[in-house]
Amino acid sequence: MLRRLLDLVYPPLAFLVFMLVLPLVCLTVIATPGAALRREVGRFGVRLLLGCIGVPLFVQGRRHLPATPALVVCNHASYLDGLVLTAALPRRFTFMVQDGAASWPLAGWTLKRMGVEFVNRGNARSAAALTRTLIRRMAEGESFVIFPEGTFKAPPGLLPFKNGAFMIAARAGVPVVPAGIRGTRRLYGGGNRLPRWNPVMVELEAPIQPDGSAQAAQQLRDKARAVVLRLCREPDSAPAHAPAEPPGDAASEAAI
Repeated sequence: MLRRLLDLVYPPLAFLVFMLVLPLVCLTVIATPGAALRREVGRFGVRLLLGCIGVPLFVQGRRHLPATPALVVCNHASYLDGLVLTAALPRRFTFMVQDGAASWPLAGWTLKRMGVEFVNRGNARSAAALTRTLIRRMAEGESFVIFPEGTFKAPPGLLPFKNGAFMIAARAGVPVVPAGIRGTRRLYGGGNRLPRWNPVMVELEAPIQPDGSAQAAQQLRDKARAVVLRLCREPDSAPAHAPAEPPGDAASEAAI
């Protein structure tokens, strides 16, 4: 009975609060000076937002995050995954997202102010330039987060991972940290017009080091995906005999 009542009353109230609080968080981030401080404000703002809609956020395994630059890869199940990882990870982590997000009203400007890198999948020249930029930024001490599925679908399941991010990690010589998000699909996943109450868990596991071999990117991808599949506790939605992506070209590097 209580669950039914919660499912009836919670969605419209949570949506209203979300739409009131999120723009305030975005405007505060935009107005804050300095990238590091903007990211810290963003982390606090997301935690405040989740608190306002009554969603508990649990994070396990932060000890696995190396002090050196790293690439966190995570399953993608909801529109809220980026916000959740913003709150869960230290401020030195920023994101790689599709370039279309740059044009989103208010949110696009917020992402730019937080140092997000935008990926243009269809432009090989842009992909090559992005690869060099990301390697340079990692060499300067930055760490990144990416959803290597590239998208998410309404039914539960982990989609195939794209190669690009793992090529960048292998070339930069940085470890890949697998992460799993649970709870966001029910909270506000694909097909949901309104949020539904659910606690959210982010779990991180030990970093995977590139071995310097010619197959380093593919090995990183396969090892990381196996861990993420276990952490997210969703079915494996990859085709049983899917052909491997051809490594090495700039266009595939952009497919991140």
